[in-house]
Amino acid sequence: MYAIVKTGGKQYRVERGQRLLVERLAVAEGGDVALEPILYRSEDTVFDKAGLKDVKVTAKVVAHVRGEKLRVFKFKPKRGYKRRTGHRQDLTQIEVVEISAKTKAAKAASKEKASYGS
Repeated sequence: MYAIVKTGGKQYRVERGQRLLVERLAVAEGGDVALEPILYRSEDTVFDKAGLKDVKVTAKVVAHVRGEKLRVFKFKPKRGYKRRTGHRQDLTQIEVVEISAKTKAAKAASKEKASYGS
């Protein structure tokens, strides 16, 4: 079972227990964050908006870190122009805690209980 989620303008394929680095999230360390699912895959595949409302992907924020330094070098030949700068991206390390969805069988059972009780 896996899901494809969207966060920080990027898409990630996640499974339960997986750790990954994403763009900085405004959640304190140890807090939980709900990720937006785009696709859910187990026995059946869900990728329509109505079906994705029942899919829940929860992750726990492990730490806030900074990425490795990227060197940016600008150079124009024959003009003596040289600039060197760097960039370090702010990242958040998360661990996927739960991927759950109401399956068709569970929906049918809940409808059956509802109709039986009335």
